[in-house]
Parts: sequence; structure tokens; C-alpha cells
Amino acid sequence: MKFNKKEILKALETITLAGEGKNMVESGAVTNVITFANEVIVDLKMTTPAMHIKKRAEADIVNAIKEHISQEAEVKVNIRVETPQKPENPNLIKGKPIPGIKNIVAVASGKGGVGKSTVTANLAVTLSKMGFKVGVLDADIYGPSMPLMFDVFNERPLSVNEGGKSKMKPIENYGVKILSIGFFTKPNQAVIWRGPMASKALNQLIFDAAWGELDFMLIDLPPGTGDIHLSIMQSLPITGAVIVSTPQTVALADARKGVAMFQQENIQVPVLGVIENMSYFTPAELPDNKYYIFGKEGAHNLAEDLEIPFLGEIPLVQSIREAGDVGHPAALQTATPTEQAFEAVTRRVVEETVRRNEDLPPTEAIKITTMAGCSAVKK
Repeated sequence: MKFNKKEILKALETITLAGEGKNMVESGAVTNVITFANEVIVDLKMTTPAMHIKKRAEADIVNAIKEHISQEAEVKVNIRVETPQKPENPNLIKGKPIPGIKNIVAVASGKGGVGKSTVTANLAVTLSKMGFKVGVLDADIYGPSMPLMFDVFNERPLSVNEGGKSKMKPIENYGVKILSIGFFTKPNQAVIWRGPMASKALNQLIFDAAWGELDFMLIDLPPGTGDIHLSIMQSLPITGAVIVSTPQTVALADARKGVAMFQQENIQVPVLGVIENMSYFTPAELPDNKYYIFGKEGAHNLAEDLEIPFLGEIPLVQSIREAGDVGHPAALQTATPTEQAFEAVTRRVVEETVRRNEDLPPTEAIKITTMAGCSAVKK
């Protein structure tokens, strides 16, 4: 059976790609249609590398052809991603990469208390278990938690000579290298610094450290969208950002702002996706039951709405909190649902990082001006 190309194009006119105002034929997304016997091959050109958008487009094409042409049609969709070239932005400057560090992933949250640092610690140890070389920069100057979560709060970084310069040697535990302002303060000492002092301290932790070879550096950012975030993005070419949120509406509202910060025209840091923490609670005595204490699939819906990847969900489990409190991240436990949840999320982070590196050019660091004591992105 030979299908008519015009009829196929007419069927494809019923589909609109996400973010496009025109149907996929009118917009030029469909570049070619080939028919052989009962086979239909559709070549599609897209401008987004997001896997869930590509899969949705492929499914829509298959369904449209089967509905309007024939249920017997064997449909194959070839998708080519062409990222549009953005004009050179005079307010962007090339970032200064750290020699030996391949990927820098910022872990952020719009709101405090959603478990961002816990997720960062468990991502780090899971990456290490997978065989990657991993480092964690605790950029939460005013509330550092990594020394406690890795059971190294009594440690102090040593000085080593590297290339004729004296540098800090990160503390290492569970196969993860860690630097934090918490190593240089007492447990009951509050850090009361203005923005410039905090930024200077961060730059020392970043550039005056002997990080060595790393596949991933995870940066545990403080909550919100403030001065520290801008300082980090000014100092480093961030590979991508991961947003952590709970499913509740108030947390999602702030997570949306976190995504918007990274996507601003003068920042342009790719968002690798959203992780939903504290997704549901399952009592030990009722292992088949799930209770959605903070709401159901809120972060999943946010990711779909913003057209960014959903990286997975972490359940609300008492042992995760207990493990963090004693400095033994829960992902270190073997053959547990918690380990499996963190492993699934970490694999998605790795997949999206690889896809981002294949589809997009390196990130640039932003240029910042300081006015009236406040840092602002230069317009």
C-alpha cells in the first residue's frame, strides 16, 4: 500500500510543536516525508534538545498518521536538533574554567528547607559509587552543612604546593572531595559578612584549591536568587543547573524563580532539570501505600510547564534525614529503596549533562557590576 505524501502533510498540519505558534508543517519543522509501501518516514527539525519534547513530537506524529492515514502505517521519525545561533552578547565574557574539572553542576533551590544540601551530598556519593571523580563546593557561606553531612566537621584543609603556589587540599570522604567555609569557622560561630567578603571567600575556595582531576564538581548553592549565585556564575562557566523542590505550591513558586534566574538572557545557564524531594511517604508497616504529604507530582508538572527535564523523585524517608545528621549519606546504603531512588536521579543528571554537552556550546560566565552595595547583572 502506497501512501499519499500530500495527505500525510495534511495530517501533520494538525500538530503544533511545544513553544511554536504554527503547526509543524507551516513552521518548517517537517523537512521531508518519504513513503515506501506501508512505511512512512518523517524528517523533523527541532530547536530544543530536551528529550521529553522530542519524544512528545515523535508520539504526536505517529498518532496523527495512524489516525488520519492508516492504522497499518509503520511510522519512523528522524529528529535533527538545530540550536539557533544567538547573537553575541557584549555583556557576556568567557568563563575561566578550572583546569582538570570537566563538568560544574550548580544545585539550587528557590526556597530553603527543601533538602537541597541533602540531595547534593547524595548525588555526590552516588556519582562516586558510579566511578566518577567528584568534588563538592559548599557555597552556602552563611549556613554550610557539607562538613556535617560528610562527617568531616572536625577536619581542616592542609596546604599543598601546586605549580609553585600554596593551595588548599580539599577534605575527602566517601570518595568525594569537599571544601566549605565551615572548615574555617567554629560550630557556634555565625558568619556575618557583606556580599564582597563572601564572594572573596568563595573565590579562594574555588581557585586557591588543589581540586585535581574531577568529572563533576557539584556546587551547593544557598537558597534563593541572590549575590552568592551571581558571584558563582561570574567566577565559573557552569555546565548546568539542577533545581530541587518539594511538591508543595509555595516551594514550586520559588523553584520557578530559580529556573527563571538561570534562564535570564544575561545569564544563560542550561537547566538540566528538576528533582522532586520529599515526594511521598511510605510507612514501613504499609509498604504498598504512598501518602503525598506535600502534594502530588508538583515538580513533575512544573518541569512540563517550563519544558525542562524532570529528573526524578526522592521519597520522604526518615533514614535520609538520620543519615545526613550522622554524616553518612543515605545513598551509601546498599540494596535499599533510598539508594535506588538516588541512583535513578543521578543517572538522569548524568544523561542530561552528556546531552547538554553534545547539543550546546560551553557556558559563559556573566559580567557583574556592583552598584550601591548590591550586585546586579549588567544590562
